[in-house]
Order: sequence, then C-alpha cells, then structure tokens
Amino acid sequence: MTTSTTVSLLRWLRRQMREPTADRERLEAAIANDDPAEARRLVARMPFNEAQLHHVEQLLDEWERSSTASS
Repeated sequence: MTTSTTVSLLRWLRRQMREPTADRERLEAAIANDDPAEARRLVARMPFNEAQLHHVEQLLDEWERSSTASS
C-alpha cells in the first residue's frame, strides 16, 4: 500500500541517506512491504540526530495509524 505518508517517508529517507547503504535498502524494503515495525527497528539503529529521529518517528506513527485504520 502506498500512502502519502510512506511516500513522504521514502523521500525523507533518500534525502537523509544519500548513499544506498544496506540499512537504507532494508528500510526501503520494509516500507515497500508495509512493515512499520521493521522500519521502526531499523530506524533505531541509524545515526540520526534528535531532530531527524523525531521527524521520522512522527512519519512512522502516522504510517502505523493509517495502516491500522485501513485494516
């Protein structure tokens, strides 16, 4: 499922992680497979600063809410 939230998350991710690392590819796969729990686990391992982490966590929260609402 592609939602505006997952599109925003992918765009943000690609801006923050310009190099296609294995972690970025895993995170993109989690987003593509509609797996917010896996995405959250991967984000916790990434070296984001506090502001970046706060922003991505808000996107993950919104994604989880929209996933739950559509189920």
